[in-house]
Amino acid sequence: MKCLLTLLLLLAPLAASAAAPAALYQQHCQSCHGAERMGAMAPALLSQSLERLKPAEVLRTIRDGRTATQMAGFAGTLSDADISALAAWLGTPPATPPLWREADTAASRIQYHDPASLPATPQFATGIDPRNLFVVVEAGDHHVTVLDGDRFTPLTRFQSRFALHGGPKFSPDGRFVYFASRDGWVSQYDLYTLQTVAEIRVGLNTRNLAVSDDGRWVLAGNTLPQTLVLLDANGLKPVKTYAVQDRSGKPSRVSAVYDAAPRQSFIVALKDAAELWEISYNPKAAPIYPGYVHDYQMGEGLALPGYQNPRITPLDMVLDDFFFDDSYRHVMAASRDGHAQVINLDSRSKVAELPLDGMPHLGSGITFQQGGHHYMATPNLNSGRVTVIDMDRWQVAANIATPGPGFFLRSHDNTPYAWVDAMMSPQRDTLSIIDKRSFKVVRQLTLRPGKTNAHVEFTHDGRYALVSIMETPGELVVVDATTFREVAALPMMKPIGKYNVFNKVTRSSGTSH
Repeated sequence: MKCLLTLLLLLAPLAASAAAPAALYQQHCQSCHGAERMGAMAPALLSQSLERLKPAEVLRTIRDGRTATQMAGFAGTLSDADISALAAWLGTPPATPPLWREADTAASRIQYHDPASLPATPQFATGIDPRNLFVVVEAGDHHVTVLDGDRFTPLTRFQSRFALHGGPKFSPDGRFVYFASRDGWVSQYDLYTLQTVAEIRVGLNTRNLAVSDDGRWVLAGNTLPQTLVLLDANGLKPVKTYAVQDRSGKPSRVSAVYDAAPRQSFIVALKDAAELWEISYNPKAAPIYPGYVHDYQMGEGLALPGYQNPRITPLDMVLDDFFFDDSYRHVMAASRDGHAQVINLDSRSKVAELPLDGMPHLGSGITFQQGGHHYMATPNLNSGRVTVIDMDRWQVAANIATPGPGFFLRSHDNTPYAWVDAMMSPQRDTLSIIDKRSFKVVRQLTLRPGKTNAHVEFTHDGRYALVSIMETPGELVVVDATTFREVAALPMMKPIGKYNVFNKVTRSSGTSH
């Protein structure tokens, strides 16, 4: 939202001399983007959908259009003042708040292929390991590349929905990948046949989604409207919509939703309420009735999976981010103001305070074992350091200095090193390589000076590290994880996220879950 406010201030003088932006939108935009800016054949243009775009990107898109889409540029049609006024107007919420109902979700569903008719085996060339594929989200031109992780060659590249989240989720067998776009579209893609199976729009602004460990359910969390939407994972049929409200009835946006596989449940953090929700998909879980907070019990088929009401854990702070320990019994949780604590999901109580300040990015943390102890390490969005937490004692074991605030921390079970970026700082081109045995930075790597070097992901065996050069145009650079030498580079359009199928479905300790 800060970018949008900056945009409004910068463009106000030009907007004053321009045509009425609402009229410009009606004349030039609404046929594709919808009368209420909620999207039609083109993406939604709500302020919530655009808040992560830089002001220059909004202006450039209106002026020059988007390549490989039907979005034409208006440089020859509108004046600079009109373009500036329109860009500023799109950064403001509509006068009438947009609505999205269950009926809208159901009506939006598109089925491209019958899941029952899909072949049972991969249809690409023999010798390609379907478990060592990478799915790369390219934000620069809204495409996805499916990459062979053995040969580092693309199998396909296809256009995605507008502004996908960088972290897609996979079915337990690794066959299907599920994407969520910021303007509410959920897509199911088949990696065996390299085609989209189904899509559905679950809201107007979606935070993220999770896939159940039994492969039956997808749960999407929204910030607009304030809902959780449960989908049948096999074809994305809508099953249930949860109105997200705290115990007093106050609505809340969803901050994050993750699958807790050993618990057979989804864990949900709320952005505007001091609560943590657990929604079970265990078919033997006793039902949780609305208005009550019950202890977790096992029953005999008392509730259909996926139809559970949330089991609520009251908190003393609003969560912004969280991370599971290896057993999934505990959640390490942080607020935006730097407070952090450990929550036991069984007793639904706080068991420890964590001395973490700044803004730890727990969702991008890793776990590892060393010297008989279980550790978790997290980067920090506000300061140049990685914090290592001893999960046996719930104490900080080390603070490791890095060149600047980072977003992603990654490792692999087969490497002694963890890689962290400094992409939130002027040193965004520098990767720090940390020895997990000594808690020391042993090397700093700059693959492309002056450009954002970030988001490392390893091949299934940990032999190679793939690094995103998050630029438009950018690259995917393949590095030997032992010698740190570059071995390949592939052109990409701002690859914001890439995930290895094997590492994700086996819940590798070195990558996000």
